[in-house]
Amino acid sequence: MRKLGIGVLGVGDMGKRHTENIRRLVPGACLAAVADPAISRARQVAAELEIDHAFASLEDMLEHKGIDCVVVAAPDKFHAQAICMAAAAKKDILTEKPLALNVSDARTALETVAANGVRLQVGFMRRYDPGYATAMQRVEAGEIGEPVIFKSLGRDRDAPPIAAYQAKLNGMLLYNNTIHDFDLARWLMRDEVEEVHTYATVAIRPEVGEYGDVVASVVNLKYGRGAIGNIESFVQAVYGYDIRTEIIGSKGSILVGSLQQTPVTFLSRDGGTQLLESHFLSRFEAAYVAELKDFVQNILNDRPLRVTGEDGLRALEIAVAAENSYRDSKPCKVAGDGAQGSDPGRHV
Repeated sequence: MRKLGIGVLGVGDMGKRHTENIRRLVPGACLAAVADPAISRARQVAAELEIDHAFASLEDMLEHKGIDCVVVAAPDKFHAQAICMAAAAKKDILTEKPLALNVSDARTALETVAANGVRLQVGFMRRYDPGYATAMQRVEAGEIGEPVIFKSLGRDRDAPPIAAYQAKLNGMLLYNNTIHDFDLARWLMRDEVEEVHTYATVAIRPEVGEYGDVVASVVNLKYGRGAIGNIESFVQAVYGYDIRTEIIGSKGSILVGSLQQTPVTFLSRDGGTQLLESHFLSRFEAAYVAELKDFVQNILNDRPLRVTGEDGLRALEIAVAAENSYRDSKPCKVAGDGAQGSDPGRHV
């Protein structure tokens, strides 16, 4: 049976998990090489997984004959460039979110993919999570009637070190975290977000504001067919990694993720671990495997990919509008033509 040779760019926490899954858990896939500017880290991962090829750059890895596809797990800042390079080398691509940090770069990436006749999937792995997948099946079956309200929250347990903000390698909260919820907001409601209004704060960690980021945000949504929504993001909940989503319709509601049912629930650094996972890699462990399996099988069998570059662009457009709303302190339309997000002063 033919196996798909995959090279992974970036072997930090996320990239290393992808390499482990490809090496051990994804039939039809062969981990052919890894690449990371920190070459010692790339070599260590290669040694641990017993593969022969580790490179210091994507360019070098793309010259390796065993590469059919590239998984992009580099920092956010490099996603669009890596997509363009891999596409130009005629490699199919699975990229981590976000597609880019502005709409102009995202569109360039999609144009390069199309021009070279390759395929691109964006890593919105929550669509592969059993809970979210079941929720979507029930929505599609009409069990809640017409969706009216979308509510979602994402809370990381541990605050990023200030060095992570100083490096400016990843997008702000809305691009790095909330973008998963922006994708769910489109997918589960089966409608497009037309307008957003963002409130955000650095009140408990003001130094984060010096680097153009926020600690917490609330984004209100308005949909094309009249539905409304709300998304909350928070980077230092301390009690656990807390992900919950609800879709409320004309006939009922679906809630994905919940806490133990008690009259009162108190969550703290010492009190949330029995209820919640501590990290996204454990909460969505199965989803990351399912995502890769689906990508590999669809590439091998020449089937359409389930999460497309256009999905990545639509979520990015919402993130850009959300940032603009926060910066300008007013509601903001979601541009479908790339007009927003091309400002070179923001996230380039």
